[in-house]
Amino acid sequence: MIDTTTFWTLTALLGIGTFLVRFSFLGFLGGRQLPDWFVLHLKYVGVGVLPAMVTPLVLWPAATGGETDPARIIAALATFFVAFRLSVAGALVAGMGTLYLMQSLF
Repeated sequence: MIDTTTFWTLTALLGIGTFLVRFSFLGFLGGRQLPDWFVLHLKYVGVGVLPAMVTPLVLWPAATGGETDPARIIAALATFFVAFRLSVAGALVAGMGTLYLMQSLF
């Protein structure tokens, strides 16, 4: 285990670090207009980061010991197709419902 002093020192330093990262955008650039090309690229950050975080959890989930699970792949496909046709909320409901249904079937 980590001792108490090290834990609180690390916690305080991480808190200061995350504050400085956020302040670098909000404090220094808060009153300025960002260039249009920069704003355009910021719109794609979520679109690029979310699949990068979700894909390993779908293909090699820790819950199955890293083995590919057909239930998770089917749920991911259902989420993907519903997201194109309906909305984000519909995709979430379809994905969760499909995952629970496939887990009960498999």
